[in-house]
Amino acid sequence: MTQIRHLFLTLSVILVTFLAPLNSQQWPYWGGDPGGKKYAALDQINKENVHRLKVAWIYDTGDASDGSEPGLPPRSAHESTPLMINGVLYLTTPFNRLFALNSETGEALWSYDPKTSGRNNRFSLSISRGAAYWSNNEANRIFLGDQSGRLHSIDTLNGELDLDFGTNGIVDLSTGVSGKFTEGGYGMTSPVAICGDVIIAGGRVTDSNPQGPSGDIRGLDVRTGEQRWRFNTVPHPGEFGHDTWGKNSWKDRGGTNAWSIMSVDEENELVFLPLTSPAYDFYGGDRPGKNLFSDSVVALDCKTGQRKWHFQTIHHDLWDWDLPSQPLLISVDHNGRETSAVAVITKTGFVFLLDRLNGKPLFEVEERPVPIGDIPGEEYWPTQPFPVKPPPFVRQSMTREEITNVTPESRAECLALLEDAYVEGPLFRPIGERPTVLFPGTNGGANWGGGAFDPLTNTLYINSMDVGGLLRMVKRPSDSLLPYRARGTKYGRLWDSNQYPCQTPPWGHLTAINMDQGEFRWRIILGEFEELTARGIAKTGTPNLGGPIVTSGGLVFIAATNDRHFRAFDKDTGKTLWETRLPASGHATPITYLGPTNGKQYVAIAAGGGNKYNENYMAKLVVFALY
Repeated sequence: MTQIRHLFLTLSVILVTFLAPLNSQQWPYWGGDPGGKKYAALDQINKENVHRLKVAWIYDTGDASDGSEPGLPPRSAHESTPLMINGVLYLTTPFNRLFALNSETGEALWSYDPKTSGRNNRFSLSISRGAAYWSNNEANRIFLGDQSGRLHSIDTLNGELDLDFGTNGIVDLSTGVSGKFTEGGYGMTSPVAICGDVIIAGGRVTDSNPQGPSGDIRGLDVRTGEQRWRFNTVPHPGEFGHDTWGKNSWKDRGGTNAWSIMSVDEENELVFLPLTSPAYDFYGGDRPGKNLFSDSVVALDCKTGQRKWHFQTIHHDLWDWDLPSQPLLISVDHNGRETSAVAVITKTGFVFLLDRLNGKPLFEVEERPVPIGDIPGEEYWPTQPFPVKPPPFVRQSMTREEITNVTPESRAECLALLEDAYVEGPLFRPIGERPTVLFPGTNGGANWGGGAFDPLTNTLYINSMDVGGLLRMVKRPSDSLLPYRARGTKYGRLWDSNQYPCQTPPWGHLTAINMDQGEFRWRIILGEFEELTARGIAKTGTPNLGGPIVTSGGLVFIAATNDRHFRAFDKDTGKTLWETRLPASGHATPITYLGPTNGKQYVAIAAGGGNKYNENYMAKLVVFALY
């Protein structure tokens, strides 16, 4: 019976693939295309009819955890962006399972379980943001990373491992980077990038101690899994940038990894890395210098791993403001000339627009003096890069006069939190021994959802949250690894017990930026706390995680907000054209595609809630169509 069912499912996949028209719109990459524009040339759903969207089907993976079941991680986050290829959706779950679903009906064709199921996970939050796809004339593979650091090569026809890849279909990427730090944690939460026949793999590493698993980037053969090259994100002796790590601090340095999504320029055979802050995040007295290539976008040759250029967005990071999102590969009209560019979206609220081939800023970037702190032993960097254009898309400071007054209770809580704190101060103010307000907070600003780019108007759409942090530096005993550690409120967030941020609203935005001119087209408040709206308080915006997509139908689709809503906006004006309530907040990025047999346009979003933002945990895919 099992063999008959297996044959039936295989034939179903083959049939769907055969019937898929060549011109059907698919979503074969995490960001829609290798450069992450998240743009779909579909207009069946448009400004005039989007109000007719209804739920077509829902698939519940069941892979969620609130920490109450023994053996499961404390929390899960369903942040998956599925792929749609030849009529099949490939959906990952927080426990790293992979489902192949009929894209029109939601019927499960097969599933693959890497046998992690969230168990034996060294990280407190169980996440998978998606998988990667590769094909040639002979083979079609899905590459799935898991939270124990393994990469699985899976046949799209039947969900079985490709036994020619690695060891019986699996490569353990923790080998060679964890070293003696086996308890430190190495895993994969975002999809790998694929350039030609090379897989480019980053990873998630712990950054709670200065030394730990390496964040180095590896290039692997797509067929065999054999390592072709390795790029040291913390340069070794004799390598460019090694001199930016004083006191021999390069050795065994943790952090400086690519946990988020990378981009690929297939024509120029380049891969673009969004690298993170060095470990430890908030104290750098043991790592004097600029600390390349932390907080840098780095362009590598896909075939060799050779560095072509880099651009560092923060020198000697002391704020955990790592690069969180996929570098967007776009084209802009710059000084009357079409220019291939990279848009780098940051937690701090800056967008750096760089020439794609040499990394030089297309809009001027100024090195400006920043405040110097007084923590003993710290070696503060005196300047930081500020792009002249575009303007920041998030709040970068607050004053005591801006402490919230949305409710008397919230104001009282926040006043108590901030009673002895340094509240006022510019961006890049160092954290002191007194509680210090950090704006934006460690989640940004923008986060891994990044932005979406409309090539018809050269407009970049970015969702962001105005949520600060509250941290202080605490002196540690003399025998500690570091003389100081950061301590703060839960998750370091500057909000009250209802998660209302402690500054006056708005608390979340969606911003449209003309990337030719570096100027805002429009900016709107994104999200609401419905209980505040019911009390007559104007829409406040909410914290949000996930990202937007944009279509040629004139629409920007985004969930992300912590109010469970999924919305469609007029891409030209920012006007809300449609919204609906999901079973849980959609902390993910949607996709849109055409059904292969019925020609119907669908929009799909992962609904999972959870993470650090609410207590509603699930792992469903909700799919909409016109009715």
